Amino acid sequence: MAGPTTAERGERQHQDSGPPRPPLIKRLPKPRRLIISVVCLALLGAGSLWVLYGSQWFRVERVSASGTRVLTDGQVVEAADVPVGSPLISVDTDVIEARLRRKLPRIDSVDVVRSWPHGIGLKVTERTPVLIAEKGGKFVEVDAKGVRYATVSRAPKGVPALEITVSPSVGLRRFGTDRLAREAVRVAGSLPAAVARDTWVVKVRSYDSISLELSGGRTVLWGSGEKSGVKARTLSALMKAAPEARYFDVSVPTAPASSAS
Repeated sequence: MAGPTTAERGERQHQDSGPPRPPLIKRLPKPRRLIISVVCLALLGAGSLWVLYGSQWFRVERVSASGTRVLTDGQVVEAADVPVGSPLISVDTDVIEARLRRKLPRIDSVDVVRSWPHGIGLKVTERTPVLIAEKGGKFVEVDAKGVRYATVSRAPKGVPALEITVSPSVGLRRFGTDRLAREAVRVAGSLPAAVARDTWVVKVRSYDSISLELSGGRTVLWGSGEKSGVKARTLSALMKAAPEARYFDVSVPTAPASSAS
């Protein structure tokens, strides 16, 4: 009698083996499966922390600066005092930003960024002087916010001088030198470009008595810093209408005046 064929033997083996068994993890009780999953996640988290904090793969190796004009990149990097060799992720960018603004008042703003895997970038914006105040033979730079941020031995070109000549009166006690300087800054910042280039001195005698000395012996009575935008447009129109004038009054912009002397 002939034995079973090959196909019959394969079919019988398949029947004897039963349905395919699930993976080992699925055959474990649910509580044990949960424990294993938690352990795996913990190991993964620990490994990630080690890579970021304990390994040499993501350490600070270089610090660079950009955006400087008067300052040098080296000055910025030195003042930042970034802890080279520390884990990149542990660098406190807010602390570095505050340190730079404290050590280098010329810096208006700075953005400290991580450059993975080994760098720190310092993107600096320096203050720009809009006025210069002379003091003891040197010059104090004043920015558009009224901040006196740097003392230099030589006045930068194209920046008007600030002169505050206020007697110790009620006006000075009421407004104070700092507020009067901010008013002068507000005026200087609103000047038309052509007028700003020709402005040599911004004079402040009181809160509502600010005047400009321009090239060519011209003078502008500005008044207070209020409505400076309107006064600037009025001055531009007045100068076009009276190009030979040497005196301009825009203290009341709705009633401007000009004269040859």
